[in-house]
Parts: sequence; C-alpha cells; structure tokens
Amino acid sequence: MISTQLARFPRLNLMQTATPLERLERLSAWLGRDIHIKRDDLTPLALGGNKLRKLEYLAADALAQGADTLITAGAIQSNHVRQTAALAARLGLSCFALLENPIGTTAPDYLGNGNRLLLDLFDARVELVENLDNAPAALEALAARLRTAGKRPYIVPVGGSSPVGALGYVRAGLELAEQIQASGVDFAAVVLASGSAGTHAGLALGLSHQLPELPVIGVTVSRDEDQQRPKVQHLAEATAALLAVPLPESLRIHLWDEYYGPRYGEPNAGGLAAIKLLAAQEGILLDPVYTAKAMAALLDGVGRQRFDDGPLLFLHTGGAPALFAYTDAWSA
Repeated sequence: MISTQLARFPRLNLMQTATPLERLERLSAWLGRDIHIKRDDLTPLALGGNKLRKLEYLAADALAQGADTLITAGAIQSNHVRQTAALAARLGLSCFALLENPIGTTAPDYLGNGNRLLLDLFDARVELVENLDNAPAALEALAARLRTAGKRPYIVPVGGSSPVGALGYVRAGLELAEQIQASGVDFAAVVLASGSAGTHAGLALGLSHQLPELPVIGVTVSRDEDQQRPKVQHLAEATAALLAVPLPESLRIHLWDEYYGPRYGEPNAGGLAAIKLLAAQEGILLDPVYTAKAMAALLDGVGRQRFDDGPLLFLHTGGAPALFAYTDAWSA
C-alpha cells in the first residue's frame, strides 16, 4: 500500500538504480561483528549523499509550481546546500543560500574549502547570516525579497526535511527492505546519523511498513534526545499523513545522543578515530559532522554490547567533501 501511495507523488528520476548494500569484510573481521553498509554516499550528483533522495521530490514540486529559483539554508559546510546548488545548476535554476558558521571558526579551509568551494563552482549565491535559529522565517524573508525582484522562488527547508522531502527516504526504506530480503541477512539494527530528521523519519517509516521488527537507531548530530525525538516523530507522522497511510504501531524512534559533542559541526575524537578506521580498513570516507559520529556510535555500541545479536547495517549518508574543510582537526 505504501509503495502505491508513494507513486502518486512526482519526483525527478535521478536515482535510477539502487545504491549498493555491501558487507564490510575487513572491518567485520577487525571488529568481530558482521557489519554491512548502505552506500548512499554514492548517489549520482555532486560527490553523492543522502540529500539527493529528498531533492528528487522537492525539486519536482518546485518545477510543478513554476519556480525558477531554489533557496535554502545551512552551515557553511552544509552537504544539503551543496547538493541543492548542484541540482539547481543541473535544472537551469538559480540558487540562493543562507549560510551560518555554527562553530564560529576563522579557519580558512572551513570558510572557503570543501562544500563552500563547491557552492561557488555551482554558481550559487550565498548570504552569510549570524545564525539560523529561525531558519523558516529567514527563508521566507529571502523569498519575499526575490519575489519583489521578479523571481519565482521555492523554499527548500533546512536539510530538505519536510514531509515532501522525507518521501525520498520512505522510498529508500522500501529499496533497502528489498535488498535486505534478497540478501537473506537478519539484521539486528540499522544505524544512521539523525540531524534535520527527514532521513531518519522517512527511513523509519518505510522500513516499519516492510520490516516492522528491525530497529532504526538514529545517532544525533546536533541536539539531545529530548529535543530530537519530537522532530523525528512529528515528521514521521506528517509524512504518513501526506501519504495517507497509517503510522505503523511498530514504528519506534530510537535515538542515541552521547556522540554529537561538543556541538553540531565540530569534530570529536571518537568521530575522527572512526574516519581513520574506516578509511584504513575499507577505503571508505566518512565526514566529520554526520557519518563519523554515527559510525563512532556503532563501534562503541558493539563494544558496550548495546545491540541485540546479529549483523548490523550502517547507512552512509555521504559528506566526504567536508573532510577538506576540517584539515586543522587532524593536527589538533
């Protein structure tokens, strides 16, 4: 039923094939636990990442509304803003972005390398703001200015995380469920980074319809569990309502919030160690803000026996360009 409802919504056909589901042979041997990875870092636009799945639906909605400009917001090193700008370029749309510096750094690589460099290549127009504490209001004000100038803007929410954007990860959940069932592997849990909540909410909703016993554990990257839980829960409920499907009784919002410190956008020792480990063992690159902290949680969770018995599945949401913005972290 959920797949039938999902098919009603227009999307850009950029994700033409499923991203791979792979066993991490060397890491599994090193850890003594069977670890698999869903490679959403390999989505086919602008060095990959999870945001393309959301943007397939958001940009289709923008085009249906006659928009000529995508506007969005995020940190200077936002993976979401990078992929939004790239897709705007591909579609021949303008892109405007509001950027904040959440860690207050003056490091040249953070301010001008990594994702920020790519925004210039994609010809995005950037405005630096003091903060994005009220991002919806800031984006509405930008949209009003652009309308006055004769533009037809479409607001892409921070992280692409709205019910429309979350449809991309409902679809990803159905895709992953098919891969799991084809593999014959009985996974103990799926682990992913939980930030703006669209990826977590959509994936949990999609998987709960197909594999209701499989826990989806979100590792928070920007706030504690008490603040993150209502964001994920509300978005799952709103997405189910948009699809006109029931919210399954089996859906549970699992959150681990011990790994995001000292704050959003700032690397920590556990995350840096996870980056080095996965690179050395598998030749796969994590990013310091999202996937490194989520992988650190998975590794720590194995060590502390926080998971039920069985193989584990890690959702790699991309973000490798940000590695080049945090070069000072490796010499700290």
